[in-house]
Amino acid sequence: MISVVIRNKNQSVALSFLLKNLTERYAKDVAEIIVVDNLSTDSSKKITEQFEAQFVSIENFSFGGSANVCAREARFPIVVIFSAHSYPVSHDFFKLIQKKFDDNANLAGLRCLHSPNDYKNFINKIPATIDPNKSGLIFSGSAFSKEIWKKYPFREDVATFEDKEWTTRVLKEGYEIDFVESIFSYEIKRTRKQLFFRFKNDVVGNYQLWHQEISFVNAFKGLLLGIFHLIKYATVDLWYTLLRFLYLLKFISNKPSKF
Repeated sequence: MISVVIRNKNQSVALSFLLKNLTERYAKDVAEIIVVDNLSTDSSKKITEQFEAQFVSIENFSFGGSANVCAREARFPIVVIFSAHSYPVSHDFFKLIQKKFDDNANLAGLRCLHSPNDYKNFINKIPATIDPNKSGLIFSGSAFSKEIWKKYPFREDVATFEDKEWTTRVLKEGYEIDFVESIFSYEIKRTRKQLFFRFKNDVVGNYQLWHQEISFVNAFKGLLLGIFHLIKYATVDLWYTLLRFLYLLKFISNKPSKF
């Protein structure tokens, strides 16, 4: 009943671990595994084939567009999306998702737990209707109904936050978005170039969805604040580098007794 779809680009090591995790721990809970790949140049395709998963290549990547490919390729009514650098942790991860959908025919999607923000909103029972950003779907560890997606595909003209936009749209149509106590890990180290790419999309997405205006004053404040933090952190790092050096000199001249 559950399709797992993984968005990937040049993350062969992380992808290998995720596929190993899925096939060894959750083989009875998952009906199919699909890797939606954005023109990787590493061994991602070979690794996908080694784990007997389906490999689908896309050329023109967008967040909403790739999510639609994930939904279209999935053959089963419940779709769980992961990024290659995330992976399920709790032993009943998919069982809990299946039960939630079985118990609620009006359920459009589920947000799993991976961060303090998730857990705090879950414990404090803050619904997606109040906080669609921190209680709505996040397309690296969320599940959604393919039947509801057919009625309301993901928008491909938003720069990012396609998951949050979909959340607010299906909620307005009377469907439900909920938390599920399925725990996963999200582990990634982005390069400066990747962080800048993310920053640009976030600026556009925040403007499109949350109407966050950007002014010249705010832009210059951000520049000055960034420079201030660079100087501050560089000064602190230099200070503690010097302290470590002085401590090592002191240690060399006054070593303690060995046990």
